[in-house]
Amino acid sequence: MGFRIPERSVIPRFPVIFGDVMLERGSGKPLPHVYPATGHTTCELITAGPGDVESAIGAARAAFPAWRALSGDKRRDLMLKLAGLIEQRSKEFAELLSLENGAPIVAGPYMVMDAVQKFRYFAGWADKIQGETLGSWAGPAHNYVSYEPYGVIGVIVPWNGPLYAATMVMAPALAAGNCVVVKSPELAPFSVMRLGELFREAGFPPGVVNTLVGGPEIGEAIVASAGIDKIQFVGSGATARKILRTAADSLKPCGLELGGKSAVIVFADADLQLAGRRGLAGAISASGQGCVNGTRLLVERPIYENYLKSLQTIAPHIRIGDPFDPATIMGPIISEASVQRILGVVENAVQRDGARLLMGGERMGGDHAQGYYLPITVIADVAGDSALAQNEVFGPVLAVTPFDTEEEAIALANGTSYGLGAYIHTENLRRAHSVASQMQAGIVQVNGSGEGMQPYAPFGGMKHSGHGRLGGEQGLFEFLQVKNVWMNLAKPAPAQVAK
Repeated sequence: MGFRIPERSVIPRFPVIFGDVMLERGSGKPLPHVYPATGHTTCELITAGPGDVESAIGAARAAFPAWRALSGDKRRDLMLKLAGLIEQRSKEFAELLSLENGAPIVAGPYMVMDAVQKFRYFAGWADKIQGETLGSWAGPAHNYVSYEPYGVIGVIVPWNGPLYAATMVMAPALAAGNCVVVKSPELAPFSVMRLGELFREAGFPPGVVNTLVGGPEIGEAIVASAGIDKIQFVGSGATARKILRTAADSLKPCGLELGGKSAVIVFADADLQLAGRRGLAGAISASGQGCVNGTRLLVERPIYENYLKSLQTIAPHIRIGDPFDPATIMGPIISEASVQRILGVVENAVQRDGARLLMGGERMGGDHAQGYYLPITVIADVAGDSALAQNEVFGPVLAVTPFDTEEEAIALANGTSYGLGAYIHTENLRRAHSVASQMQAGIVQVNGSGEGMQPYAPFGGMKHSGHGRLGGEQGLFEFLQVKNVWMNLAKPAPAQVAK
């Protein structure tokens, strides 16, 4: 294939960083990284082993007292310096994002600036963490609330957006005064590896940030360790259940940002062309491999067939191909196993459940044949209770279902175990507010498709899409514990004189 691959020198060198140690070879097993656009190996990493996990946690625990005691303005300045370094290396980060999971290079600048803005936003909080004074019902007292860091946060992030997820957790955790141990995903390790190197360049004290590349066994070791005070996990519900079972042994708190099956409700009064373009975004963004992607299109019946035609008209203009080609809008799937799984989902929806395959549904050939490429796939007439409507596919597959009334649309949108995102397309302001208020989802957008998710806004889900929030003031307080101090100020009673 003629697809471009960057020079080997762009790949970060250190899969293990803890304290003041940077290792080119961990104590774990060899791991070949496969570039999804070609199916070829880019490099082999010697990943972290259990001993590296304990070394990283030990380094974080040793660094925590001084990092916690460091004044907020100094933590702020370090975070701002880091943000500047990431921005200076935006081209390099963009290439790493494309190389690690096949993300189109055109999306790189946005993803890098998102990381920059997260550190700048939460740097602004580092010197503004304040308590509050309460009244007292028990006589004179000084009664106050303080907010304190947990200690060491174990961070586990997914392969589909490693830099996005890692910075979404690390920025507030560090601003709050915690140290972190981060597991970089083995399928897409490069951007988090480079980020770990930049913390050292920015002058963060050794041990405040520790990064490890490894498989599930490394995540399990982090969760099980008595040296971790809280887990923040971004990923699938199946893995979250395993994490919660392990964390239960030590009653370790866990923040969870999980999957979704986000509905896109298109009412008859919507701008059809706009709603069509934004409806396709659920398949295009990260090749459909995004937790908050809108992949269930619920369309009011009077415009149903016209909407399907709109999808068919727009989709062929989406350039699918070489991630390093600036004209490419959509890249590959992460792995061969994922391609086969997604094709099985499509076959079951059509052959078993009787849905109508409108477009796509087959592996791409030609120049794309060696890589892990699937086209935008649209399946119409999908029953609301079918497997395709209920389960996360994590691929460029859209399920389209008609509805007749506003009440039916709301019931369909809320009719899954997930509750991460919801998207509403309408020109009716009353309807927009009314339907948004009834969505069982942590993120609702009207006439949008994801652009409103900024560092200052809370990000998280309801139901099986997790709990807790990342982003905004709410995201900061996920990494702070609350303490109440009551100090008796009553004068002591006069001493009784013995007779």
